[in-house]
Amino acid sequence: MDIATLVGLVGALGIIAGAILVGGSFGAFIDIPSMLIVVGGTTFAVLLRVTLGHFIGSFKVLAKAFMFKSIPPEDLITEAVELANVARKEGVLALEGREISDPFLQKGISLCIDGNPPEVVQNMLAKDTNLTIERHETGANFFAAVGDAAPAMGMIGTLVGLVQMLGNMDDPKSIGPSMAVALLTTLYGAVISNAIALPISDKLKLRAAEEKLKKRLILESVAGIQEGINPRVLEQLLNNFLPESKRNSG
Repeated sequence: MDIATLVGLVGALGIIAGAILVGGSFGAFIDIPSMLIVVGGTTFAVLLRVTLGHFIGSFKVLAKAFMFKSIPPEDLITEAVELANVARKEGVLALEGREISDPFLQKGISLCIDGNPPEVVQNMLAKDTNLTIERHETGANFFAAVGDAAPAMGMIGTLVGLVQMLGNMDDPKSIGPSMAVALLTTLYGAVISNAIALPISDKLKLRAAEEKLKKRLILESVAGIQEGINPRVLEQLLNNFLPESKRNSG
């Protein structure tokens, strides 16, 4: 569980809800037609931009913003160097049956054990990497589209409400409540965009960047192990993926 995502989402919505409760009744901020315009309009507007498969798949990618287990790069480097030591002393076949923490690294080592040429191994792993990053970026773009559409739909709802309000100017008592309802759609759109959709989009972009770094590191690790590079040289090579402060100077 990504605590930062959960705390950020709950905190943002909680502060908004708290401000509403302090200032008055929560019920005054609930309007079903306004919700239908913003939520329904946003949904169909986004659906126009993507395929149905991407639309459904993006909600599966959403889980990456909340549930994401990633092995620290420095731990992956340590494990890769250990594997390189074994492979250099006993051969790549000695790695068969060895427990490996990361599934992608396990896949790469298995391809080496099966005797595939280095170019085949790298090509297969590169395709896996590209497809994974593409899925993350598709999800990020989907929620960015939601962030773009929601405020626009909120403004459309507000304009609809204003037109209806101006059509009933003969009743001065209805102007205030009608204006409040008209403004609610703008509020809904702003909350969906800035407190939910755009932050999730940015988090998925961060996940894509982390995944890309990890898989590039593993690609280098597998290539070094298969080529029989000296483990110390491999460690120095892999340390380039880390910030200077986290590199093993030894």
